Amino acid sequence: MAIIALVAAKGSPGVTTSALACALTWHRRLVLAECDPAGGSVLAGYLGGALDGPRGIGELAVGELRDGNLETAFWSQLVDLDAPKRERLLLPGVVDPAQAGSVVPLWQRFADFFTGLERGDPPYDVLVDCGRLHVAGPPWPILRAASVVLVVTGARLPDLSATRALVQAIERDFTEHRVPPGTLRLLLVGGGHGRSEVSKALRLPVIARLPHDPRTAEVLALGGTVRAGRPLMRATSALEVPVGALVDRRRARLAWPVPQGVPDAV
Repeated sequence: MAIIALVAAKGSPGVTTSALACALTWHRRLVLAECDPAGGSVLAGYLGGALDGPRGIGELAVGELRDGNLETAFWSQLVDLDAPKRERLLLPGVVDPAQAGSVVPLWQRFADFFTGLERGDPPYDVLVDCGRLHVAGPPWPILRAASVVLVVTGARLPDLSATRALVQAIERDFTEHRVPPGTLRLLLVGGGHGRSEVSKALRLPVIARLPHDPRTAEVLALGGTVRAGRPLMRATSALEVPVGALVDRRRARLAWPVPQGVPDAV
């Protein structure tokens, strides 16, 4: 499925929690990449800082700028979330704000590399936590390369107001860069307005709704035992199906021949 990106507006809840819950329930091999320029939180939160040294996208960026060794260094920077299976892997985000200066110029390089992982042996999907786009140096190249972009949002009025502006910004960027249509979907978190109301208000389909599950969210944020039967984990386990179907439909549509004299869709 290549790249599935999650992103949110300023003040919107749950990007990292949703991404981590998805990663822990994904049925295919997966790399969860923390690409939020504001910093990653899974190492210090869910994993409790239990690592034997610095690791992650910041270290990769420094090595790539110095030696151009992304292909060889990538796998050594990952954390196995389900050791020793190496089926759910984490690429931690930056932990020192100074690292962001090394990472931001390499977003296109990372986007190209992530795209190639689905053709590897073995293949991996890449789930990318892009954080909130109001920060400096957002990972636009990764969003443009994604097969699916999930805009994570609450369904109450303040959430929808901020998310509307974000969706419009993404749509403008995608049009400018000729990203084929059909990439964007809404991923609702918690209560509020119904799916059809939100979809109508934001003019974007809702792919799923994740339930309000504060007990599980706290474990994902601070560490502990994740229980597969909890509402949030059941919902993210089911999310892979509509995401995969969307990827398949989009790729099939892009593979259709364009009649002579008809311009490509943008």
